[in-house]
Amino acid sequence: MDAPDIKQIICIKWGTKFGPEYVNRLHGMIARNITPPFRLFCFTDDGSGLHPDVAVRPLPEFTYQAPVGTKGKWPKSRLWGDLGDVTGVVLFLDLDVIVTGNLDPFFTFGDPDDTILGRNPNTPFEKLGQTSVYRMRVGKLKPLQDIFRADPQAVADRYKYEQRFVTRNAPGGVRFWPRGWLAHFRMHSVPPFPLNYIREPKVPKNSRIVIFAGNLNPPDAIAGRWTEDEQHRPPLDHLRATFGGRRESLSKHLRHYLLPASWVRDLWRE
Repeated sequence: MDAPDIKQIICIKWGTKFGPEYVNRLHGMIARNITPPFRLFCFTDDGSGLHPDVAVRPLPEFTYQAPVGTKGKWPKSRLWGDLGDVTGVVLFLDLDVIVTGNLDPFFTFGDPDDTILGRNPNTPFEKLGQTSVYRMRVGKLKPLQDIFRADPQAVADRYKYEQRFVTRNAPGGVRFWPRGWLAHFRMHSVPPFPLNYIREPKVPKNSRIVIFAGNLNPPDAIAGRWTEDEQHRPPLDHLRATFGGRRESLSKHLRHYLLPASWVRDLWRE
């Protein structure tokens, strides 16, 4: 596939979990790792505080009964249909990713009509896509909105996560990014036990984007904590808690520790 005249990247921000700094830092990371011209579109219910070079667009209209008791990011379904004046091929990025390499290949890999997802590293024996970083032609996934709208709770109960629903139902199927382009912070950056107590996380070799799935986001990585409701503790203090005061199983407690990630601090900026 030839590079498009302008590389279009989209993101979505709703509610209060992520502030404008996530969008602005995403824009900065993209700008430092892409051959222009490019444009970042942010679909949001609150565009205040966003960098002037970010193209702000309202959240697309998509009425459905939100499913309950599911972990999937189902509001992302708003992007499966019409996106107003944003047309053609777009690359979607989650707000909490870290760009670690050149992004140009994400716009030339495969066919422009392909729907391309990352591989979910948590399910190596299931060909499951990961929607933190995916490319699509705007409108191609609209049939998924019709399926989802008909019975959102049933869809959520069956597929659990929106990425599994997209993987199994995308018109024409899905392709996956080449291995190594995407890395998972917890799995590929944090050293395994016991090295996680003496070595700080490193940039995964040859990666282009590092994703932050679950409750560990860039600010947590910078602070050296596994979840946002924790405080960083020196290695020995964390080890002492193994014998009293831990909230998880022994194995999880020992694995769920990281030193502050200086590389995330250095790259996650405007």
